[in-house]
Amino acid sequence: MFLLSGQPLKSRDSSVFRHIDWWTCAIYALLLVFGWCSVCGASYVYGETEIFSFASRSGMQLVWIGTSLVLALVLVLLDHRLYDTFAFPIYCVLMVILFLTIFNPHEIKGSRSWIVLGSLRVQPAEFAKFATALAISKLMASYRFTLSNYHDMMKAVGVVLLPMLLIIMQRETGSALVYTSFFLMFYREGMSGSVLFTAIAMIIYFVVGIRYEDTMLWDTHSSVGTFIVLLLIQLFMAGMLQVYGKERTRAYSPYYSAPVQRYIKTSNSFLHTLSTTVVLTEPQKMVLFSLGSTLLLLLISEFVYHFNLVWMQTIITFVLIGRLVWMWLNDRVRSYLMIAVFGISSLLMFVSASFILNNVMEPHQRARINVLLGIDKDISGAGYNVHQSEIAIGSGGLTGKGFLNGTQTKLHFVPEQDTDFIFCTVGEEEGFFGAVVVLGLFTALILRLMYLADQQQFVFGRVYGYCVAGIFLFHLFINVGMVLGITPVIGIPLPFFSYGGSSLWGFTILLFIFLRIDAARHLAHR
Repeated sequence: MFLLSGQPLKSRDSSVFRHIDWWTCAIYALLLVFGWCSVCGASYVYGETEIFSFASRSGMQLVWIGTSLVLALVLVLLDHRLYDTFAFPIYCVLMVILFLTIFNPHEIKGSRSWIVLGSLRVQPAEFAKFATALAISKLMASYRFTLSNYHDMMKAVGVVLLPMLLIIMQRETGSALVYTSFFLMFYREGMSGSVLFTAIAMIIYFVVGIRYEDTMLWDTHSSVGTFIVLLLIQLFMAGMLQVYGKERTRAYSPYYSAPVQRYIKTSNSFLHTLSTTVVLTEPQKMVLFSLGSTLLLLLISEFVYHFNLVWMQTIITFVLIGRLVWMWLNDRVRSYLMIAVFGISSLLMFVSASFILNNVMEPHQRARINVLLGIDKDISGAGYNVHQSEIAIGSGGLTGKGFLNGTQTKLHFVPEQDTDFIFCTVGEEEGFFGAVVVLGLFTALILRLMYLADQQQFVFGRVYGYCVAGIFLFHLFINVGMVLGITPVIGIPLPFFSYGGSSLWGFTILLFIFLRIDAARHLAHR
């Protein structure tokens, strides 16, 4: 008997099971056990005795766990070359399903991301993750593909953005944001660090600008948020010029025309001496100009004449951008132009941030961001979930209240406590020590996946491994962060813990495809 590989099934199976990474399987099994205990604790009602009944959520979770184990076994038994061969067809099929789901007549909690088949509900977005990971791995393993090539980079980004767009059209923004985790893999595979830095900078602009938009600087009418963001843009451009720009060392001279500089040198011997002896690089000149001008404007506004510093800071920013463009025109160094584009993009993003928050985002999304940033408290409205989850976690103390003994969860103070907010059950029933154990298991899983990814001999396996690690890392950070109130509430599950078949199956498929690919490293017929 054969299974697509030409090898006898018995010898092939024993070879696969001998080389599969059992450490990862052990972590997976422990997470399933802890996850079921958490679902049981979150859904348990005082006096209930049938926790294994299929009528209860804990009983149904056992069904999902059992089917996931069967699914894992099937994935391991399949030939590893199938995942490479059918990567694009699988991706195309899932994209079609995502597209059709947009027109789904069933709307659940404002989202059209669920396909309802009788009593069964399936969320295709959970399965699109492994399909996208396979497709991007296949693409990046193709001949002569490199992320340093602009066209190749755009192809890879397009593969990731397509499911994001389709899921957003299903009104499931949280699941769409998970796909940004693929950029961590891009960075590992050679994407310029400037792209990752740009994304982080945009987040900083948004948070600082929105949080302190209505705070005034001293006695002026200048917004602290806008003032800080403009200063950060200037300093970030100088920093990027230091890292990515062509090294150029010249005698310092202010940003004046040549006749003016000659006049200063001849009329003031001190400035003449300074301009010929002090040697600064272009980034240092930008920092000096930015900070010096800002300090001068602050002093004038405070002690001479009050005016809006934002306008002058904007002018300074455009002067620095113009300087970069001028350097590019003179030297034709592409990095100068890209840094100038970064500066312009930063300004556009910051200007549009307030518009997006107030006119594009849904009211509940806007309320959640305002609560997260501390603009609004609203513990009885948008901040209610987070406030109650923090109470539940805090009430657990060091050792917790014990299995099925939580009070916040048993009385259902925390909404979605067995799905998106299930980590609060861990904190309440198992306490700080239990939460540390769970986080430790997730950390061990992610580090193990990264280690195995580095061991792959082929690009396809390495890329897919880092995709899996990135997805798990994103889910862990965002889910635990929103329960603790340090990240926005975007509604994504905690892997292997949150109740539901779609997420559990999706994560199982994602993980065991990689374990099957990894096991093939040791097989002779590779």
